[in-house]
Amino acid sequence: MNNQDQSFLTPEESAAVDMALLSSEEKFLTRLTISSWRLLKLIGSDLDVAIADLTHTQIIAWFEKEAALKREQGLDAAKLKW
Repeated sequence: MNNQDQSFLTPEESAAVDMALLSSEEKFLTRLTISSWRLLKLIGSDLDVAIADLTHTQIIAWFEKEAALKREQGLDAAKLKW
């Protein structure tokens, strides 16, 4: 995923979740999990750390850095555009 692609769940993935034999709550959690996995891959890549080795402290610090970039340099400077 590059900076231009801000979707953490592709239309194809979303359609696959829709077709799954899951309850609404399970579909929501599945979408959230796929999106979170993709976001963790981005964070791990930025920090040069394997996803399995990321700590909650590193994740929090990454989000703090993102928030500071948005405040100080604008939305275009940050990786997350939401």
